[in-house]
Amino acid sequence: MSSSWFLAGQEGFEVSLKYEQSVKVPSADDLGANEVLVKMHSASLNYRELIIARGGITGPITVPVVPGCDGAGVVEAVGSAVKDFRVEDRVVTYFAPRLVDTSGDDALAGIADILSTLGQGTDGTLRSKGVFPETALVHAPKSLGWLPAATLACTWTTAWNSLFGIKGKEAGPGAWVLIQGTGGVSIATLQLAAAVGATVVATTSTDDKAARLTAMGATHTVNYRSNPDNWAQEARNLTPDKRGFDIVVDIAGNETPAQSLAAARVDGVGPCQSKKYEIRLDMMLRAFPVGV
Repeated sequence: MSSSWFLAGQEGFEVSLKYEQSVKVPSADDLGANEVLVKMHSASLNYRELIIARGGITGPITVPVVPGCDGAGVVEAVGSAVKDFRVEDRVVTYFAPRLVDTSGDDALAGIADILSTLGQGTDGTLRSKGVFPETALVHAPKSLGWLPAATLACTWTTAWNSLFGIKGKEAGPGAWVLIQGTGGVSIATLQLAAAVGATVVATTSTDDKAARLTAMGATHTVNYRSNPDNWAQEARNLTPDKRGFDIVVDIAGNETPAQSLAAARVDGVGPCQSKKYEIRLDMMLRAFPVGV
């Protein structure tokens, strides 16, 4: 048996999140050919879980659905056709399992794939045991314990793709990267960019957060609350010859893309997490947004 949280609707966690203590789990003999039974050891939450529960921009869910796309656990049983995993393997979940089925291992998830992701169209990680398709799992890094391993799938792969996902535009020594705030993706991007020798500028709202960002590797910080209408130019002025940023990682939604593009250099890239863009032509001539 398993215990599990599940969403019965999209009216927010307060209304729609339910808990069931005795959920039947298939035996090894009852697993589908490509299914894997995993005992979950840890799970992590992303802001997307709140958005999904509220019926936000990610779209409808398959009711009922177990929320959560990030988790880590150990394999307890495998289906007859499973090739990559064995009992007792340590695994972490993968965000978009059906994408691998339809497009292959090297495919990049797009907006059309969101409805089938873990925690939305496929049962996710907020359960003590669960059956996952084989394509929803990858081997966990041996160097990480359960808790850090459970944070990898959504936040850290988003950060990684933002910095290294475009061939010829990868972050490295000499690159200037602009991040926004202190959320999960921004902090992951900061740490990865600093680790490869890029110069990172971070926007933030308080002096305390600025100090923490500096301690984690940010070279400069810009307070967007003290300069709400022109923080992009303030940040751009920090770059060599005020040329702008090689990479601007926009995570703040519809309010920030215009300033993010204003901060980018010619031929710079702007990975974004935004529902829509309202971009002026003069800004389009300066940089091209790249969805992640």
